[in-house]
Amino acid sequence: MADPKGFMTTPREEYPRRPIEERVRDWNEVYVPGALLPIISKQADRCMDCGVPFCHDACPLGNLIPEWNDLVSREDWRAASDRLHATNNFPEFTGRLCPAPCEAGCVLAINQPAVTIKNVEVAIADRAWEDGFTPPRPPDRLSGRTIAVIGSGPTGLAAAQQLTRAGHTVAVYERADRVGGLLRYGIPAFKMEKRHLDRRLAQMRAEGTRFRTSTAIGRDIRATDLKARYDAVILAVGATAWRELDVPGRELDGIHQAMEYLPLADRVCEGDLEVSPLSAAGRHVVIVGGGDTGADCLGTAVREGAASVTQLDIYPLPRAERDEDVEPWPTYPKIYRLSAAHEEAGALETAPAADADARLFAASTLRFAGDADGHVRELHLVEVDERRRPIAESGRTLPADLVLLALGFSGPDRRDGLIDQLHLALDPRGTIARDAEFQTNVPGVYAAGDAARGQSLIVWAIAEGRAVAAAVDRALTGTSRLPAPIGPYDRPMTTS
Repeated sequence: MADPKGFMTTPREEYPRRPIEERVRDWNEVYVPGALLPIISKQADRCMDCGVPFCHDACPLGNLIPEWNDLVSREDWRAASDRLHATNNFPEFTGRLCPAPCEAGCVLAINQPAVTIKNVEVAIADRAWEDGFTPPRPPDRLSGRTIAVIGSGPTGLAAAQQLTRAGHTVAVYERADRVGGLLRYGIPAFKMEKRHLDRRLAQMRAEGTRFRTSTAIGRDIRATDLKARYDAVILAVGATAWRELDVPGRELDGIHQAMEYLPLADRVCEGDLEVSPLSAAGRHVVIVGGGDTGADCLGTAVREGAASVTQLDIYPLPRAERDEDVEPWPTYPKIYRLSAAHEEAGALETAPAADADARLFAASTLRFAGDADGHVRELHLVEVDERRRPIAESGRTLPADLVLLALGFSGPDRRDGLIDQLHLALDPRGTIARDAEFQTNVPGVYAAGDAARGQSLIVWAIAEGRAVAAAVDRALTGTSRLPAPIGPYDRPMTTS
């Protein structure tokens, strides 16, 4: 560390956000352009160079965080980029989208605000692109082996890049019309502008990775036919089977899944649509679900000009600080966090009856009520206790002519037929079963990411992609020099 007293003398300072009244009028990222670099070297100086860096264990990628913090504090950006990219294919994605479990595991966080690890990461990634530290890395020679990757989210892209660089011929199949999976159609542009994705895809194409869009395996091409054409197949199709809300009135018009709503807003930003057919403009919006997807819906509805937006969370209002008895350091605690979208909704008072920002906590939906035309108009809810039992006489009604269900995902979508055509075994959760080498019950077919792990974070998705690439490389060649940061049965650090 350049300053051994940095963690004592320098307070935590985060990437500043643009004024709320400015940023809600556009779809650009919420942060002040160029404002991170003037502060980031001093923030990196706060890293303690602790003897046992628990941030490593908290991050499934095994990012070399103290090393690149030290290099940034010395403003050695090229070396910092090398150390960062040694463990992470896409730090410009994780630096914007990851909830940073590494910061929860920071040793400094025992009794002080953690190092701004996520901000340092994105600063290195952006500087690397600006200064040309990330040229394409095509292989010196080809192995003659061919691999199909189904799905172009972070898992599929990470696996494809690793295997391409190892010399294999890789084709990525994506059922949407553009590459990127949920990074393209699911993550709002105000969280990550798509130019970051396009730039990385251009690098991958220059390295030799091939992309096939608008191709649903199982529907447009039979899964068995595809398997016969390649030496190995990697299933990185995600967990896109959304959870339903089985309450009276669910059949009413105006009630949609979050992943029906968010991609349309992304298509407006891409220029495919002038206005989203599910636009929240002028409507009373209720979002059922308190997670990140619900927050994405919230920020989107605010930008579309909703009359009101309320987000329902079935969990009670979290504590402001970690409960050391229940979630001791270095686990990732469930505390009250204020995302950019919640900050916006709170300042604009989009939900006057909310407990905090735009959220109603400990709230469970009872039923929907509609008008004579069959369109939803009201949501009836009740407060619940810690065991999700209704509290007597706590019912209330919210106006709702657009309801968005953000209840998470249960496993891969089976509608295309891929799983059934390959006769893949599923585990009790509905995700694709696999062995210690990421291989399914079908020889030569591997599963990685949310499709096999279940709904998770982007850092776990990229780690899965890197690990399955090593497994496939080893199976095809007998050995592999590719890193495998996790195994298929590894899980985040918890107290249970």
